[in-house]
Amino acid sequence: MAIGGLALDVAGGRGNIDAKITAAVVMTCVVAASSGLIFGYDIGISGGVTTMKPFLEKFFPTVLKKATQTKPDVYCVYDSQLLTAFTSSLYVAGLVASLVASRLTAAYGRRATMILGGLTFLFGAVISGLAANIAMLLSGRILLGFGVGFTNQAAPVYLSEVAPPQWRGAFNTGFQFFIGVGVVSANFLNYLTANHRSGWRISLGLAALPAVIMTFGCLFISDTPSSLLARGNHDHARVSLFKIRGAKNRAEVEAELAELVKSSQLAIEARAEPFKTILERQYRPQLVVAVAIPCFHQLTGITINAFYAPVLFRSVGFGSAPALIATLILGLVNLGSILISTMVIDRFGRRFLFIAAGEEDEHACSLKKKRSSGGGSKKKRSSGSGSKKKKSFGGGSQKQRSSGSGSGSGHGSPPESPFPTSLSL
Repeated sequence: MAIGGLALDVAGGRGNIDAKITAAVVMTCVVAASSGLIFGYDIGISGGVTTMKPFLEKFFPTVLKKATQTKPDVYCVYDSQLLTAFTSSLYVAGLVASLVASRLTAAYGRRATMILGGLTFLFGAVISGLAANIAMLLSGRILLGFGVGFTNQAAPVYLSEVAPPQWRGAFNTGFQFFIGVGVVSANFLNYLTANHRSGWRISLGLAALPAVIMTFGCLFISDTPSSLLARGNHDHARVSLFKIRGAKNRAEVEAELAELVKSSQLAIEARAEPFKTILERQYRPQLVVAVAIPCFHQLTGITINAFYAPVLFRSVGFGSAPALIATLILGLVNLGSILISTMVIDRFGRRFLFIAAGEEDEHACSLKKKRSSGGGSKKKRSSGSGSKKKKSFGGGSQKQRSSGSGSGSGHGSPPESPFPTSLSL
């Protein structure tokens, strides 16, 4: 049971109610979950745009200058505070918005908060696509961040309250599924527009499309019964529940409504002193889990890989197109894993997925460690063999002088640097 962004599980509540999956439930949840499109689209679009040469020429010429040097340091090319502000401003704004969104969600409902987030994101997308200077670009990113903060707060709560209890896990992963769809769509669009002079405008401006889809869809769905009850709209809550569950299930709907009323009362009492309640000893395990899971999820670095995937691939020597293709493959794999988790989450439980994901992360880290240690030993062996060659060939220095003079006259080959060649679009 979710009230104002806080999930409260009332013992025995709705346990004996077998809510059916109706067409109204599916359509309502699809509309709500589509709010994940705007977040996923932005995750995928920002990293690709920051590798486009026309975008860097217009807003970040110093970064482009570093990249086109003869021997650039591939790890310092993107060392720009202004470029970092372009990416991070959205997430800082989203953090601020999420702090306000919980109160807006409780006071005005989940549906209204999603509409507000969609409109804010829409204005931000238009400003970003039409940006003529860095101030417009950052202003658009901040508005996008507000939109993401509002929708990310309201949509998961909406899904939890509308979905049938026995299928709540699958419906909630719908939000994550649409995030994956948004990421893949953005990566594919970046690949198509990478060589276009105004490709960055197309990529940033088309963020308005998922915002329009979500906002328009929210106009045709009702708020959740739980939200309506929390705001004292008992009659509207009954109508909303009948619309979602279907008129044929009248007895079950009335029973579920009675459970919702009880849960709403308990939630209101708990909300009177929320911080005092959550710090009580009996709720300490829930508090630790609620803080630790998102914290360790972020510390794995998976979010950084999602945001900066094209930049990371470019930094290790990928060309422009290969970097975008590799990012697209990464997004497709992520989308496939979401589909698998959707099918098993309600059958095997959340704990099973946490354990499986943790083991996969550990296995990936061990493989990476073995590869890096193996590469280091190879490097040592090659450097050792190189030193032996210098000792055995007395004419090596003369050959080096001759090759150096050749390069000065234009006949020698310049030193290879993967990054400048990969930056040419």
